[in-house]
Amino acid sequence: MNRLFVAYKPSGISSNQLLGQLKRRYKVKKAGYSGTLDPFAKGVLIIAFGNHGRLFRFLNKTPKRYRATLWLGAYSPTLDIEKIETIEETQPAALEQLQSILHSLQGELTYLPPKYSAKRIEGRRAYEFAREGKEVDLREITSSIYDLTLIHYCHPFVTFEATVSEGTYIRSLGEMIAAGLGVSGALSALERLNEGQFVYENERELDIKNSLSLPKNRYNGTIQTILLGQPLVREDFDLQEDGTYWIDNGDTISILEIAPEGVRYILNKVEAC
Repeated sequence: MNRLFVAYKPSGISSNQLLGQLKRRYKVKKAGYSGTLDPFAKGVLIIAFGNHGRLFRFLNKTPKRYRATLWLGAYSPTLDIEKIETIEETQPAALEQLQSILHSLQGELTYLPPKYSAKRIEGRRAYEFAREGKEVDLREITSSIYDLTLIHYCHPFVTFEATVSEGTYIRSLGEMIAAGLGVSGALSALERLNEGQFVYENERELDIKNSLSLPKNRYNGTIQTILLGQPLVREDFDLQEDGTYWIDNGDTISILEIAPEGVRYILNKVEAC
């Protein structure tokens, strides 16, 4: 079964555990997901059955939007409630100060990812080193924070929504907000509301032709040429500039790259639904 849809991961289970549940429910063997959610987090998770996992990198998945609750005064090396070590009483913050801190974090933001993260270092995940008590050198990353909005503040809990680029660590955002107030902080809740255009709609099957982030191109030769995977030339396309495009074959799509060396197939004859 080839299928692409959005699932909703509840808090308290891993993304892999949810995937296992879905495989059993739909009776499929081959499945995958895009964008791991931590066990304490909940929300949107894009699921692919069969060969549709090959489409993940071409989907319109950015920006992402999250709703998070930050616990001021709570210290956790994981920056969330999974490893709370200490809780200090803190003074309530002025609403204007909190708003100012959120505003200051919008734009391009360069920071170190959390030690307990899935970043790969020497072939291993950063959290594996952290769990072994080993120090690792994490490289700074840059994220785009398109919007950061205060939703609710009831001391010591700050709820905010963040619209961000792919690969942004919301736990790090929470840490920076707390640091701006001069206190420690950890996320007590995290929900992914959407990944780009993708929201949860009761696991409705997605229309792939309306889900891609690539520009659509048109092949002016015989469609059988593409369906048979035969050689293609730039001059036979409406859009001839270098780039990656998708082609509508009717019941299927193809993804092609036009480059100085010629035209090459990236994916061919992928079922459109």
